[in-house]
Amino acid sequence: MIRHDRREQTLAVCLSALAGYVDAIAFIQLGGFFVSFMSGNSTRLGVGLADNAGAAALAGALIAAFVAGVATGSVLGHFAGPRRRTTVLILIAVLLAFAAGLALAGAPMAAALVAAIAMGAENAVFEREGEVRIGLTYMTGSLVKLGQGLAGAVLGRERNGWLSYLILWAGFLAGALAGAAAFPHFGFGAIWAGAAGAFALTPLAARTERMERM
Repeated sequence: MIRHDRREQTLAVCLSALAGYVDAIAFIQLGGFFVSFMSGNSTRLGVGLADNAGAAALAGALIAAFVAGVATGSVLGHFAGPRRRTTVLILIAVLLAFAAGLALAGAPMAAALVAAIAMGAENAVFEREGEVRIGLTYMTGSLVKLGQGLAGAVLGRERNGWLSYLILWAGFLAGALAGAAAFPHFGFGAIWAGAAGAFALTPLAARTERMERM
């Protein structure tokens, strides 16, 4: 994060907040399963294989949908070239709108799977040469970097290197809080706001693309 300019950092924090927002809504709707946090679903899969086939099936389906989203976002981003970020963001917005529509039609499980595809695709926004430069939908890596940055500050290396990772994590947390607050009022339909948010971020993504080409 510290190697990215201010616009890229802002986009990353907003996308992290989007992931937290969508994940919190799905978590409540599904009773403890995730659409962006696949480590949690992997644990649910392992536990479910031991004593709950239905839970294992749902966790496995969400993991498969997420991986399919990562692959889709990566392929689309590859062909989009310098317009990778805006193209992938439009894909995310369309998928989240589709998920909200499925929820409105009374198909929450299908909506959750589509939302998981969208969250997988989000990781392609900052992909370069097959590597994800900023993890947006999972915070374990950011918290590890935060801890390493704090250690670096204590040891006299980069004094503020930890701050950007704290802000990224705080963005995810703020999004999750917003999703949890919206769910009692709008149910899974609150995903509509996530779709609108993804689309609203496309101008910022376009500016980061222009800066990258300069």
